[in-house]
Amino acid sequence: MRDDLERLKAALDAATPAPDRRKRAADLALARKNFRESQETPPEPRPTSDRPRSGLLRGVGKMFATMTTRGGLAATTALVALAMVAFTPLGETLLPRDLGAPSDAPRARQENTEADDAGADALAVEAPAIVAEPAPMPSPMPAPMAGRSVGALAKQAARPMPLPDAMPIPEADTEEFANDDDSPLKIVADDPVSTFSIDVDTFSYAVVRNSLNAGQLPPRDAVRIEEMINYFPYDYPLPEPGAAFRPTVSVSQTPWNADTRLVQIGIQGATPPVEDRPPLNLVFLIDTSGSMNQPDKLPLLKQAFSMLLGQLGARDQVAIVAYAGSAGQVLAPTPATDKAAIHAALARLEAGGSTGGQEGLQQAYAVAAAMAEEGEVNRIVLATDGDFNVGLSDPEMLKQYIAAKRDQGTYLSVLGFGRGNLDDATMQALAQNGNGTAAYIDTLAEAQKVLVDQVAGALFPIADDVKVQVEFNPAEVAEYRLIGYETRALRREDFNNDAVDAGEIGAGHQVTALYEVTPVGSPARLTDDLRYQSGATPAPTGEGELGFLRLRHKAPGAADSELIEMPITASALPAPDAGFAQAIAGFGQLLRGSDYLGGWSWNDAITLANANRGDDSFGYRGEAVQLMRLAKSLTEAK
Repeated sequence: MRDDLERLKAALDAATPAPDRRKRAADLALARKNFRESQETPPEPRPTSDRPRSGLLRGVGKMFATMTTRGGLAATTALVALAMVAFTPLGETLLPRDLGAPSDAPRARQENTEADDAGADALAVEAPAIVAEPAPMPSPMPAPMAGRSVGALAKQAARPMPLPDAMPIPEADTEEFANDDDSPLKIVADDPVSTFSIDVDTFSYAVVRNSLNAGQLPPRDAVRIEEMINYFPYDYPLPEPGAAFRPTVSVSQTPWNADTRLVQIGIQGATPPVEDRPPLNLVFLIDTSGSMNQPDKLPLLKQAFSMLLGQLGARDQVAIVAYAGSAGQVLAPTPATDKAAIHAALARLEAGGSTGGQEGLQQAYAVAAAMAEEGEVNRIVLATDGDFNVGLSDPEMLKQYIAAKRDQGTYLSVLGFGRGNLDDATMQALAQNGNGTAAYIDTLAEAQKVLVDQVAGALFPIADDVKVQVEFNPAEVAEYRLIGYETRALRREDFNNDAVDAGEIGAGHQVTALYEVTPVGSPARLTDDLRYQSGATPAPTGEGELGFLRLRHKAPGAADSELIEMPITASALPAPDAGFAQAIAGFGQLLRGSDYLGGWSWNDAITLANANRGDDSFGYRGEAVQLMRLAKSLTEAK
């Protein structure tokens, strides 16, 4: 075999023509010309009625028909011989092992743009937001090659491919959620007062739904039970004329523990007539960074904002600020009725670059300040995946920045889009400190709910800095725990301090809070009396008074709060659809792995929800039951 190879090598050497420098220069020139042409869009093929002919035999025949010189045939023979050596067992012993080892791939370019403090001086100046359009990802070649002709494969290989630094980089899962440990059990004799800020957000429920529909259990910290409960409408009494909202209290047996009670506090906001709404100055602050280049991010965002436009009136104005590595005003303040101009500005937005959130916020606040008029509502709606990586990216620093701006009278709400790098912690810091709300939009149906059906609550505030405080009666209640609201807890002294920020209520908004309370003498009590301390003598109360509810709120823009008080009595009847709120509370606790449910199961939650679906005009409650069934199956499959 060795002699055969040597004879083949000698024959190839003898047949190979001597190097010709002029021929080599001509070939290189032709190669450059072909490469340039390959980078251009080829002309469309001329229509013909001839049947296309292709295939391996036709290609070989064409080669022999056109390559008639001795040198050409010798070179072709050499290629065939080398292929036989390379792709046979003999070739594996002759070729070096590292012959086909890939070289280091070029590193992708990364552009980092730092926000310039000097740019804040020109924030109100209109500047076009021009961003680079990312090159499309080349379609991967399918694994099965059977049935593909050599000609077709060669034609695909000849197409120009994007350079490595132009290819989108796959996102890592860098999601971060704002949450805390479950609210602890409190002993009334030691700690009778519970204080928290209200929360009308629905962000968590939409994220939970998105995870379950994707076949995954949500991260534990993504489950904020109060936002799951508040996703659904309840049949609360309407406020009296002239009142901003109306609180109600009900008491019922706990589904997962027959020896405890659930105290349900409901707040129903007023819904002023549309003609009585003040003019709205709305600034869309849109994240156009590279991480938004996904179908469920920027494209969905454009559709969602387009739906919102149909809910605005002739007195409302819209401006658009976009930000990536830098920020720019895409649309100057424009009447909301000029939908063509607003749609055109949205259509021009493309994703690319890093996420310069700080500069975007500065620009948006400057635009909002320029639009502000007495008696009007100013609101910035930030749409983002929360991935701030240029400027202020730490939630605590963002809190301080937004807190300093909210006193100007501009509300900041946040809409989250997409998964993978969803920075919930940053978005919660923005919304909570910007006197705004947070919602997650993963479908057009959710955009319809948030920006059409509930647009009044999302955009028009009726009460600011709403705080709840409950004092429990030690003569009636031994222990209690607040279900949810872990990130909204306040200190006792914060309740009367009007300088401490809290949540807002929009027009028509509802708030629900649940306490599980253990009556004195109940076998469900988890703690014992102390040996060396006697309980304080309870103050005189009405018969069966479990506790006392206090609410504080401010009129929009006011500096001083108003107080509402009412007792919580054991005789208070259950709310009409209390069972569904309890089922959702159980749903959230099952997802978080709560220690307080005993043997209560997914089947119990599903049964309770199904029995209390009530009037479900839009199918939200039915969808929740299906999500419980999905969660049950995914839990059992672990």
